[in-house]
Amino acid sequence: MLIRMELAQVVGKNVHRLRKAAGISLADLASAGGISKTTLHGIEQGQGNPTLSTLWTLATALQVPLGELLERPVSAVEVVRAGDRRPQVEGDAISARLLHRIRLRGTVEVYDIAIAQNTQHSDAHLPGVEECLVLTHGRVTAGPSDSPTDLAGGDSIRFDAAHPHLYRGHAAHNRAVLLMVHPES
Repeated sequence: MLIRMELAQVVGKNVHRLRKAAGISLADLASAGGISKTTLHGIEQGQGNPTLSTLWTLATALQVPLGELLERPVSAVEVVRAGDRRPQVEGDAISARLLHRIRLRGTVEVYDIAIAQNTQHSDAHLPGVEECLVLTHGRVTAGPSDSPTDLAGGDSIRFDAAHPHLYRGHAAHNRAVLLMVHPES
């Protein structure tokens, strides 16, 4: 019973979040799902027990895979330390360690950056923009302005850049690869 209640809460939060992000009214999504506004409101509050058919219909109306309704959203900030055990594959000349998976519809810009020993404050970017920084040398503090993270060479961080964020170098020479992920417009 607890698992169903937890799943109902996850589904409810996801439906509400995705509906708001898509700019769809409660009435319009309820109509698309063939359910009443009261039922949809109950689902969004985590109090409903929708059928698989209803979930498929809601996912279709929201233009997302069914899994988007069922899984907890990924944390807004994901830090991977150089020593963290992550999936790794070996080839004849390459060893590759998975740092982050970024679901994408849009554009990725890749930058080679140097970070000086002072602070760069960045204003919020457009909604949906993410940044992924892989520190290749030095020590920096980076991430959301309200909760930046200290990183060392080999560490990486991924975060929602639609909020103010910062970069601060601590070593004499700090280098990184920065990926800016822009959603499809």
